[in-house]
Amino acid sequence: MAATTLSQGDALTVVDYRCEACPTDTPFAEVHEAFSVSYVRKGSFGYRTRGETFELVAGSVLVGHPGDEFMCTHDHHVCGDECLSFQLTPALVAAIGDGRRVWQTGCLPPLPDLMVLGELAQAVVEGKSDAGLNEVGMMFAARFVGTAGGRKRKPMAVKARDRRRAVDAALWIDRHAHQPISLDHAAGEAGVSPFHFLRLFARVLGVTPHQYLIRARLRRAARLLADGAESVTDVAFDAGFADLSNFVRTFHRAAGMPPRRFQQAARGDRRILEARLATPLVH
Repeated sequence: MAATTLSQGDALTVVDYRCEACPTDTPFAEVHEAFSVSYVRKGSFGYRTRGETFELVAGSVLVGHPGDEFMCTHDHHVCGDECLSFQLTPALVAAIGDGRRVWQTGCLPPLPDLMVLGELAQAVVEGKSDAGLNEVGMMFAARFVGTAGGRKRKPMAVKARDRRRAVDAALWIDRHAHQPISLDHAAGEAGVSPFHFLRLFARVLGVTPHQYLIRARLRRAARLLADGAESVTDVAFDAGFADLSNFVRTFHRAAGMPPRRFQQAARGDRRILEARLATPLVH
């Protein structure tokens, strides 16, 4: 596991994790040293903590609670995985304003409002956005707390073969998200009936195949907007949205701002970021 500290402040540390572990590698126990929320930007892996097992794919969020033992497994993906981790001090956790229970959630599935912030943070890391990394990190952590309240996922009783099918299907959807994909098509790739595929995918990953498809497109759109090289119209079609107005509505609902304002924020308009931080989460 390669870990690179990208930013270290009094309240927040940002670390880039890159893992090349394979299915043949023996997993080992580790311990979280801080409160953390880690955005999975590539690959997939299993996560075991507090007696529960989760499967994480691109767009998922891994949650860490200090002192908790955990283990990462790599049964389904051999190409490595990458995470952008935001590690918070107890003082920042208290300032965000939520009890510690939410930090024992384990993980969250791919959710639009978190993914667009995760992709913005990644654009900052790659030098494609002038937004402040610590600012975006705090926005990400605050949005996680607002989103995760009451979302604790229950343990799953799913066979290893079905877990692999679900994860492989998510990876396939992610690779082809810019193309038209139907439930029948995705189920055919997984080798099961559409009804069984829908139930299996949702049980393993916490979202339906269609939800994951839309969120994969939103992740791509957020990256393209942060790059700033394309118009909003071109971004919509390149990300896989067939209708511009639908893209604008979907992105606005996820990010809390229209695509054009998100693009301006990615270019360093701090007034937009400050306004977004001041906006309470609406459930």
